[in-house]
Amino acid sequence: MALNLSSASLIACSNLQFNSLNTEARKLNLLVKCESKESSGESDIRRSKLAIGSPVIVIEAPKMIKTAASVPCLRANSGLVKPGDVGRIISRKPKDVWAVRLSIGTYLLEGKYFKPLELDE
Repeated sequence: MALNLSSASLIACSNLQFNSLNTEARKLNLLVKCESKESSGESDIRRSKLAIGSPVIVIEAPKMIKTAASVPCLRANSGLVKPGDVGRIISRKPKDVWAVRLSIGTYLLEGKYFKPLELDE
């Protein structure tokens, strides 16, 4: 039985299936595209409010912190970054990681550890 597929067929898959599907796709000359289905309305709204220069407030202290220097340093958070600390977004990194300038320095923080600070005008 022969498969009649165009040269650029598109298959959606989960991240777990990607490696096995990718090798099969090469044999069949397919294009594999993996998408995350973790899209919630609240996270999309939160991400739209985050931009470079936006003020943010830390809502949960990360266990490990990484400096945003040219030679980053990863260390245990021994009370340096605390809930309630306020900072500004300096840059965006891959996978929902942001460089945030706090009063003690600039650190790379995941988006789950802070939220946009809403200022009353």
